Parts: sequence; C-alpha cells; structure tokens
Amino acid sequence: MKMVVAIVQDKDVSKLLERITQAGFGATKLASSGGFLRSGNTTLLIGVEEEKLEALLELIRDTCKQRTEMLTQVQPIIGPIDAHVPVPIEVTVGGATVFVLDVVQFLKV
Repeated sequence: MKMVVAIVQDKDVSKLLERITQAGFGATKLASSGGFLRSGNTTLLIGVEEEKLEALLELIRDTCKQRTEMLTQVQPIIGPIDAHVPVPIEVTVGGATVFVLDVVQFLKV
C-alpha cells in the first residue's frame, strides 16, 4: 500500500476530488498555504493499493495543469521621495506536488 500526499492549488482541487472520487479513491482534504505566492493550497492524503497507484497519478497529472498568471509586484523606487510602483510579473502556478510514501501498516478502527 502507498500513501500519496498531493499538494494542489485551490483552483484545481474541486475537479480533482470529483475525478478521484468517481474513480473509487478516497481522500482526506487538509487546508494549507504555499510559501512562494502565499496562495491557498489543499493537501490531499490518499491511501492507494500499489497496483492502482499509476491510475491515481495519471488522474492528478490530467487534472492539475500548470498555467501562467500575471501578478502585480510592488517595486520600490529610490529617489527624492520614496515611492512604490506596481510591476506586473508572469508566474507559473498550478500543477501538483506529489509525494508517494510506503505504508508500513494500515489499520481501520
């Protein structure tokens, strides 16, 4: 048995949960937040039999696609007066960070 820990952007999590539930997988949903953009993320804990692991990973790959978004970053201007000018930057968001862990023991009590 494997434990899949998938960190998914909030925009993708509803669709992913719907797809994995339809495929017969169960998941525990934990709210989390990212460090880089401090955007909302969801961490999913999914227990899966080893022979079904690749099917689950394929669902995650198909659902959680990377995309680019424009964000406004404030840049300071140093001069006679201190000012901050918003500068748009393009960043890559989305996708998923997935960890696959071996499960030593599984109990359902």
